[in-house]
Amino acid sequence: MTKQWWKESVVYQIYPRSFNDSNHDGIGDIRGIIEKLDYIKKLGIDVIWLSPVYDSPNDDNGYDIRHYRQIMSEFGTMEDFDELLDETHARGMKLVMDLVVNHTSDEHPWFVESRASTHNDKRDYYIWKKGENGSEPNNWASNFGGSAWQFDEGTGEYYLHLFSKKQPDLNWENPKLREEVYDMMRWWLNKGVDGFRMDVINFISKDQRFLDSDAKPGHVYASGSSYFRNGPRIHEFLQEMHKEVLSGYDVMTVGEMPGVDVEQAKLYTGEDRNELHMVFHFEHMGLGNGPGGKWDNQPWKLTELKQIMTKWQKGLESVGWNSLYWNNHDQPRAVTRFGDDADYREQSAKMLATCLHMMKGTPYIYQGEEIGMTNVSFPSITDYKDIETWNWYQEQKEKFGRDHSSFMASIYDRSRDNARTPMQWSDSANAGFTDAKPWIGVNPNYKNINVKQSLENPDSVFYYYQKLIQLRKREQTIVYGDYELLLEDDEEVFAYTRTLKGETLLIVCNFTGKYITREFPSFSNKPKTLLITNNDERTDMDALDRVRLLPYEALVYKFS
Repeated sequence: MTKQWWKESVVYQIYPRSFNDSNHDGIGDIRGIIEKLDYIKKLGIDVIWLSPVYDSPNDDNGYDIRHYRQIMSEFGTMEDFDELLDETHARGMKLVMDLVVNHTSDEHPWFVESRASTHNDKRDYYIWKKGENGSEPNNWASNFGGSAWQFDEGTGEYYLHLFSKKQPDLNWENPKLREEVYDMMRWWLNKGVDGFRMDVINFISKDQRFLDSDAKPGHVYASGSSYFRNGPRIHEFLQEMHKEVLSGYDVMTVGEMPGVDVEQAKLYTGEDRNELHMVFHFEHMGLGNGPGGKWDNQPWKLTELKQIMTKWQKGLESVGWNSLYWNNHDQPRAVTRFGDDADYREQSAKMLATCLHMMKGTPYIYQGEEIGMTNVSFPSITDYKDIETWNWYQEQKEKFGRDHSSFMASIYDRSRDNARTPMQWSDSANAGFTDAKPWIGVNPNYKNINVKQSLENPDSVFYYYQKLIQLRKREQTIVYGDYELLLEDDEEVFAYTRTLKGETLLIVCNFTGKYITREFPSFSNKPKTLLITNNDERTDMDALDRVRLLPYEALVYKFS
């Protein structure tokens, strides 16, 4: 496997709306990001991934793009963006854009023309179908609830939207559309951006039969995912994208791919296939999903998490490359979901960081993760802004007659707004995010969890992340070593090794709030170095034949 800069990098995701407000309107913006670049550099970050800043009516927080070559006015100007790019590069960091090309906004000029008439030359830029006997072309459900088809009065046909009805899907079967996308990508890369995170990119190839899908009993609409996830021409399209665009630049690419499995990921990321460098899979994000999906939150087992992570570690070990993450703008906060955000918040946050960053792949840190930010429990549904959360709430209320209190717990656990509360910079008003009314409420715990306190405390979660990143730059075994799982059936400890050229790392993580003991006799008499731990009492001299672990303890030893 070849060495690459993006394999050795650590990525920091910024959700601009919630990061830092510089112009006193309650909304984070590009100049606010510029103000905090030194903070990101201090953490040790190599690459910033910027969630969408393109012009958008903001139906889905910027993932509904109206103009691909303009900046949303709330975020600033193109001059602001150019300065952000220059200032990021000046600090030795790279900037990766979010690429959203499965769909656009219904206000995009292409769609405005497309819906003008059935004969318009942009008509086939989108997916239009006649209805079947007075109803939708098929029974596919939108990912945000309801039908995936919207009737257009003007032309008497339906258009496909796998997300909001204001997010019509692009028709990748049309070569003219594909060239428009490639031209836009080249435009950004020629500006100097360093790659793309590609939103639901494995949805762009649809099965052209548009067949009905099997619906669950009592449901009108069904997931049509088997007809558009990893569709029939997806590899052809990505290889064409690589040939026409990406091959001309030294950039990083990662594809968000719901429903992708390891064997498919080998095809997407294989070094000889010229598609993408990494994919985001969601298998570990599905942990705890009950029969009702993510909103039906159930207990999960550590053995399940270990099985998923190990399958991906081993599956892409010599073919392709992993992306490593616990949370992002669409997921609840990691320390709430996988750790203990009450009694052991800092300890479990450090443990989770250790468990992830010692694996093989490129780690991604989501803003606030590095200070241990948590989920939020807003008192009222009106405090929530996320379209997915609102649509699910309305469906539960109207179709199933559930009362408010019975499903607010699900929202507290899984709403995307858990990740979108403002970044907590200080204990001053609105967590130092803004001096105006913030676009979404601040988590009330900002008085105790914020960047200012983290930077003043040498034992904080921030400095632990900083040390992990420094270790990654120093220890090649962390980046390129082989992975082996230990204690496979253990429901309390996640332990594994990384090995490269005669050097072995032992990683041990206690996923419980209990004091427990484990044995590692094969390592007991070997000389070792303690690389990192969240236990101040742990030393190089501790015996490993019988190890007593503190609640949520993590330790990493190196054996040469």
